[in-house]
Amino acid sequence: MKHIFQQGKNENVLLMLHGTGGTEQDLLPLAQAVDPEASVLSVRGNVLENGMPRFFRRLAEGIFDEEDLIFRTKELNEFLDDASKQYGFSRDSVIAIGYSNGANIAASLLFHYEKSLKGAILHHPMVPRRGIELPDLTGIPVFMAAGKNDPLCSPQETEELQQLLDHAGAMTAVHWEQNGHMLTGTEVRAATDWYKKNA
Repeated sequence: MKHIFQQGKNENVLLMLHGTGGTEQDLLPLAQAVDPEASVLSVRGNVLENGMPRFFRRLAEGIFDEEDLIFRTKELNEFLDDASKQYGFSRDSVIAIGYSNGANIAASLLFHYEKSLKGAILHHPMVPRRGIELPDLTGIPVFMAAGKNDPLCSPQETEELQQLLDHAGAMTAVHWEQNGHMLTGTEVRAATDWYKKNA
């Protein structure tokens, strides 16, 4: 997978996952804001939708191609295994920070692979899959930022995702905004405050 790796000074590795149409460059400032001392692994999605990079295909707005989601989640999980060997970091030190489509693939990692992530910051995520048993997520910290008026990701979607993660044992927190689907400075600050206490 096309990516950027920046070696940091502490043990954490921030896995940066962009939204639709983004690249591995997009969220580097976000990583710097959250933890300037952490290593950064910023990845570009391998799927193109009308020329825009994504992490998995969708059939329509808000309707995921479930088969592709499963395949791409496995691909990302295996990429993390390989990157940990290539760059010499612990596989247990990866904290995902994703926005929109990137948040959804990060949530999918949590849904499909036990111990795939040390924690996650999900900006405007959706429920990746329904009707499956989640792995044991006991003690995994997950922060979600969501919009009460998000046209792409309803508040009910966020609440359902929180319930599913809680049921699997994750320690969740939700920060609400009134700025639609935008990734805002206030939610980044809220995520950073949460990160300092939980990561």
